[in-house]
Amino acid sequence: MPKTSAIERNKKRIAMTEKYKARRADLKAILANPDTPEEEFYAAQKKLQKLPRNSSSVRIRNRCALSGRPRAYNRKYGVSRIQFRELALSGKIPGVTKSSW
Repeated sequence: MPKTSAIERNKKRIAMTEKYKARRADLKAILANPDTPEEEFYAAQKKLQKLPRNSSSVRIRNRCALSGRPRAYNRKYGVSRIQFRELALSGKIPGVTKSSW
């Protein structure tokens, strides 16, 4: 089990991303527009830099919903490989069977 502080820090990042999502999108739209005047472009760039780092969606780490494990995360099921295997073997994931040949 990972440290609780790491899991909580990630939850904080998720909340902060949601809070600043609209503001960040507006600033990025100004930067992406080729018709934006230079002064406005640089002003938007400064405002974007002033936003908290953790408000960027890139800083969110995918974690297992059951154990909090950050590595070997399966996006389709939202769990790590270890939890996925346990759930599959106990029959809690429909359509998944253990292969044998």
